[in-house]
Amino acid sequence: MPETPTKYRFSFGPWNISTGADPFGPPARKEVPFAKKLKAYKQLGFDAVQFHDDDIVPADLDWTATQRGVAKVKKILDGEGLFVEIIAPRLWEDPRTVDGAFTANSPAHRRYALDRAKRCVDIARLVGCRNYVLWLAREGTYIREAKDAATAVGRIRDAWNLLLEHDPEIRILGEAKPNEPMDQAYLPTVGHMIGLCYTTCDPARSGVLIESAHSILAGLDPADDMAYALWHQKLWSVHLNDQNGLKYDQDKVFGSVDLRRAFNQVWVLETNGYGRNGECVGLDVKAMRTTTVQDSMLHLAHSKAVFERLVELVRSVDMKKVEALRAARQYEQLEMYILDVLTGRG
Repeated sequence: MPETPTKYRFSFGPWNISTGADPFGPPARKEVPFAKKLKAYKQLGFDAVQFHDDDIVPADLDWTATQRGVAKVKKILDGEGLFVEIIAPRLWEDPRTVDGAFTANSPAHRRYALDRAKRCVDIARLVGCRNYVLWLAREGTYIREAKDAATAVGRIRDAWNLLLEHDPEIRILGEAKPNEPMDQAYLPTVGHMIGLCYTTCDPARSGVLIESAHSILAGLDPADDMAYALWHQKLWSVHLNDQNGLKYDQDKVFGSVDLRRAFNQVWVLETNGYGRNGECVGLDVKAMRTTTVQDSMLHLAHSKAVFERLVELVRSVDMKKVEALRAARQYEQLEMYILDVLTGRG
């Protein structure tokens, strides 16, 4: 355990306060105005904002208008006492990225994606954010024969390098996900992402963001993925949530499906010093479709509360007892001890 308890900082993105729309129905709640969303951060006990480029300003503005728009948002953030934890280019909703962004078969569409991605780096600089996230949403295929996978991976690495070279201060965080919206995604796991990191022009500025649900969708345990990235010193952000099986990305309240799985994620983060270098505990959770607009921020408060309660439980664990049980290979007893901790008997 760290000698001094970590004081965690928390973040979420404005898209986490949503209208409740899904692929099978219209919005169920009215949209909350952007400025009201930003005011909610401190009220909920959060410190930082996660942004896509077009959360800040529309993607089609010229650079002069972009600077003006970013300055307005930066003024609001400063007034609320917030900082920007991560920023990511939204490269999956434009008509020119329907076939992928960096891996599109059209050279013109690849140029658009690269230009927009570089513009997002410039926006990050304006808001004082160093963490630049690449979620490769449409970098994949519906059928294997649509693209050459080896070429595609090379194009992703080339784009990654281009962004690192565009700004010597930026850090690129790859966010892996095995599927959705694509049938098969390139670089589907944390291991794939970290492997790519070491091939970039600056591995020291190449790392990962891990989302709990994305690991689960790959049939992996998020705690193990986090531990692997921490060992490589490349876990620079997390998106905590929960997931009920290998379905669509559900973004449930953290710990709401599998409390022990959530406990193990907190254990790994806490015992390996995550957050001690300024990393945020990010959330990516959505309110249930049936939730009223009045209650449409409870999922954020609840996820943060679960994390904080699990931190208390992790800190209450008698590590000498754990080590003794490990040494004796008394794993049945160790499991019961953990269950005792989780049920208030430890």
